Amino acid sequence: MAYQLKNEHLSVEIAEPGMYRGSRFDWTGFITGIILLDGNHTFCVPESLIPGQGTGGAGLCNEFGIETALGYDDIGPGGHFPKLGVGLLTRLDDRKYEFFREYPIHPFKVSVVRENEASLTFHSFPEDCNGFAASLSKRISVAGNRLEVEYHLRNTGIKELSTEEYCHNFLGIDDHFIGTDYVLRFPFELSPTADEEKTLSGLSFNRGEVRFADRPTVPFYFRLPGFDGGQYPWIWELLHEPSGAGVRELSQFPVSKAAVWGEGHVVSPEIFIKIELAPGEEKRWARSYEFFVK
Repeated sequence: MAYQLKNEHLSVEIAEPGMYRGSRFDWTGFITGIILLDGNHTFCVPESLIPGQGTGGAGLCNEFGIETALGYDDIGPGGHFPKLGVGLLTRLDDRKYEFFREYPIHPFKVSVVRENEASLTFHSFPEDCNGFAASLSKRISVAGNRLEVEYHLRNTGIKELSTEEYCHNFLGIDDHFIGTDYVLRFPFELSPTADEEKTLSGLSFNRGEVRFADRPTVPFYFRLPGFDGGQYPWIWELLHEPSGAGVRELSQFPVSKAAVWGEGHVVSPEIFIKIELAPGEEKRWARSYEFFVK
């Protein structure tokens, strides 16, 4: 079963918790499909076009703690550690935590409250794990041509929560392959960095624009430094120029860092927010997306 949000501009498909069963992405509010009804433009694509490859991402799916898992280094093989939005995972061996690896899952209990045709709220209930525990709520709604995702995270444990959250936006407009027809824009001068220069092959950077010389044949990835999202009316925009269809993220919060990943069928702007919560503290933030035809 999937949930649908709809108004006169947008139709949004959201997976029921448990339809995605991986140990990486948040099970709540896993957005698998978005249609802009003006022109019936689609935006969500899978992480991989080859069944069984990748980590199961699709559309708009967020992740907590991609680099450092809460409590992972304090336990041995067979011990449990929490992955916010997912559940309690089992450490397999002495290797360091790897976000792309599959770990056994004891999923958190989740409730879904349907408010109306245009909004619903997911709530992930806390479960103590070595002093870590958190209550997570995520309200998803559509208003006009905008999609809003509102987060409320509360530290209910006795240990500090220190992590990051981002949304892995798996985007491909109308299933058009990535190439010369696309432009990815940021509202500031770009200074990209990459661990391997070859991952930037075929990409060009001019002021705030990223363009693609051809359809990429290997994955590309680069990082951008953090910035104050509140300074800009939008923080990235992806446009398919022949159709004029596009999407921009309007989120306004302090961005700890940004990155862009993609391959031949998908481009994923990733905007990170840092989370530091002492026991009893809570944090609210929101991600806002605007879908349009120029």
